[in-house]
Amino acid sequence: AGNPYFRQSSISGGGRPKKDVPLYLEGTLAYGRYDPTFAVGEGQVPVSVRWKSLLGTGGVGWDFPIARELVLRPVFNFSLGQVESQATATPPATQSPSSREAFDFLGNGRLNASGLGGSLMLDYERYRPDNEIDLELRYTNIHLQSFDSSQAVEGHANAQSFSLWSRYRAPTGLTALERPVRYVLEYAYTSFLADLRGVLGFDDVHSFGTGLELDSSNHDVYVTRTRLLVRYKIGNNVTGWALGLAVSF
Repeated sequence: AGNPYFRQSSISGGGRPKKDVPLYLEGTLAYGRYDPTFAVGEGQVPVSVRWKSLLGTGGVGWDFPIARELVLRPVFNFSLGQVESQATATPPATQSPSSREAFDFLGNGRLNASGLGGSLMLDYERYRPDNEIDLELRYTNIHLQSFDSSQAVEGHANAQSFSLWSRYRAPTGLTALERPVRYVLEYAYTSFLADLRGVLGFDDVHSFGTGLELDSSNHDVYVTRTRLLVRYKIGNNVTGWALGLAVSF
């Protein structure tokens, strides 16, 4: 109900540690805050809730070239997460067992979940001096199972999504650190499937990003590129923005 507060911060990375070995590794660590309002029980008692979440995911994949600059990448994924709930609510005098469990979780409950699954990616990379194009298609399916959790939220779910991610980079005409400064355009689309569909009130999200990239590869430093992007996100019944800082090695 209303306009719940939602914010998430994450750090993630992915790529091939060695260019001559087709091994692909990825990982993400994220912290989230979500403050929804629920109507609980037969009397539809409104309960304002503060949810804090911590999530870690990882993946190990292998690249199979299928055309020039195009690879097929199956990835084995694993996930571990926790949600803690805090709320101030007075349960009604008479309530069903399920409502009592819901109040117990919302007031001071916890959900722990682990997951195993996989992803299938198509990754296209075309790099030229005048411009660079990245394009990824990805389908992900991870089976999540609760453990050591409040009774009201014990269970399992299939987290499935389909996504498209694209990025275009080209020189601005400016130089810094003896290398061209590039502008960056980005578009991404994510569709949530199966048990994820509609959970947060929307089924898909579009993301439009723009920013600048600084190239430091001409100097003896570990970081070769640094990118700063601002993204605008929009879906059915939801809008938002994100600020991203990325580095390449």
